[in-house]
Amino acid sequence: MSVITISRQFGAGGLTLGRKIAAMLGYTLVDEEVIKLISEKANVSTDWVHAVEKEAGGKLQQVINRLIPRGLMDRILDDQRGYIDEEIYIDLLEKIINQIADKDNCIIIGRGGQYILKNRPDTYHILLTADKEDRIKFMQVHYKLERNQAVQVVQAEDKRRLNLYRKFGKSDYDQPGHYHLSLNLSKLDIDGSTEVIKAMVTAMKG
Repeated sequence: MSVITISRQFGAGGLTLGRKIAAMLGYTLVDEEVIKLISEKANVSTDWVHAVEKEAGGKLQQVINRLIPRGLMDRILDDQRGYIDEEIYIDLLEKIINQIADKDNCIIIGRGGQYILKNRPDTYHILLTADKEDRIKFMQVHYKLERNQAVQVVQAEDKRRLNLYRKFGKSDYDQPGHYHLSLNLSKLDIDGSTEVIKAMVTAMKG
């Protein structure tokens, strides 16, 4: 019974690797399901949750404050008609990831799992990195994107990841000390990485 979190630079193959490990170990893979659960808890659309996740430094909140008078916002919250901001997002994210981890035998992709579950026993944290050019090529090959599209996606997701960790007050998310295992996918392929992770989890559980 264990939980694996995978933090990754976008385009390093985190989702592809997560799927292979989940199939190999018989674990449940959790990725975008987190967004759906947050949207249901906050009674808002998944688009709104994605927008909060992508914005940094309260920019989205500042826009909302300009557009919606404080009195109206208070009534919205009192009526529980659905609302989310960065503070609510982080609170729900922490609760939901812990609830998912309670079920054991799961792989959680991204969203600060290495911080939220850092003190949880039987949880293994993995970091995936790769050179930017290799990440761009990965998106071209595996997602059939033109090069300019792949570049834009990698840059946008790098920014989103930076913004997400700013909400946690973190800037050291790629430091190996947070993880049981750090893998450079520019030097090790997906299949090799899968075997390394399987061996680590098996050895530590045994």
